[in-house]
Amino acid sequence: MIVIGAGQSGLAAARAVRDAGLQPVVLEASDRPAGSWPRYYDSLRLFSPARYSAMPGFPMDGDPGRYPTRDEVAGYLDRYAQHLGVDIRTHTRVSGVEADGPGFVVHTAGGDAVPAAGVVAASGSFGNPALPSLPGQETFTGELLHVTGYRDPAPYADKRVVVVGGGNSGVQLADELAGVADLTLATLAPISFLPQVIRGRDLHHWLEVTRFDHLPAAWLRHLVRKPLVLDTGRYREGIESGRIDRRAMFTAFDGDCVVWADGERERVDAVVFATGYRPDLAYLAPLGALDEHGLPRHAEGISTTHPGLVYLGLEFQRSFSSNTLRGVSRDADHVVQPLAAHVQGAHAIIGL
Repeated sequence: MIVIGAGQSGLAAARAVRDAGLQPVVLEASDRPAGSWPRYYDSLRLFSPARYSAMPGFPMDGDPGRYPTRDEVAGYLDRYAQHLGVDIRTHTRVSGVEADGPGFVVHTAGGDAVPAAGVVAASGSFGNPALPSLPGQETFTGELLHVTGYRDPAPYADKRVVVVGGGNSGVQLADELAGVADLTLATLAPISFLPQVIRGRDLHHWLEVTRFDHLPAAWLRHLVRKPLVLDTGRYREGIESGRIDRRAMFTAFDGDCVVWADGERERVDAVVFATGYRPDLAYLAPLGALDEHGLPRHAEGISTTHPGLVYLGLEFQRSFSSNTLRGVSRDADHVVQPLAAHVQGAHAIIGL
């Protein structure tokens, strides 16, 4: 069984595959089994406390009420990978997957062709940042980057910077950059805040006791129609006090300027897009498993085009927490059940 990706989703898949009595082989493009965590910006912390952010049977060290840092999460995943005791091959980028009878052949960038009775696509989305295309964007002479390329505020000290995006990452970056730069947060709509602490308890306590995390994704798409920013009060205060300048999204670029909705042209040094990601699944395009937008054709993570192919870590795959540390293991158990049945049949046919 091939698992593509060794981040939180790939490791959750490896555990579920192992527990189903099968042997996972995990292929990871980077140099360690920690997914995209080592490459996020320096100040990133989890939005969920440690007690709600661990894999089954492997709690995080330290205070369970703290919000772990980027490096703490990466180190935790390294330890979890070692704990699993499965075959994880780093520096192994998957370049394509093709059907082979009831199974598959997984091709790597290094030229290997690995036969597989089943495939778990758990490669996340960090490698496929969503960048909007605005009029005049190709003429912009300042720095233009997605949050994937941002690490810390030091390079932007005393510069004119616009952050685009009304979700958690956009507001976090705006708050951080406001301390060193002339900063504007540009969003399509006013920010919608969700309290981090309710009646003395972290929000994730209430998500757990109400089982909100377990509600079907189909319901949630109607309930959660726009980004919600988790907030202890700091971000709301920052916007209401003017410490974080928020404006309606600009409409175009023009040379070294952005053009605001009222027609004002303003010179800026850098624009940082915190505009999310899309599933990084280009290696499945030749297989015909993706739609015209590059999104997987699936039902709750189970491919509707190819038996033996499943997905993990998709946003709202089955629930509100599907693409998070706290939710991905439930999804892994769900998709591995039918996958294991398929693989058992495929083993007999192709002799793996």
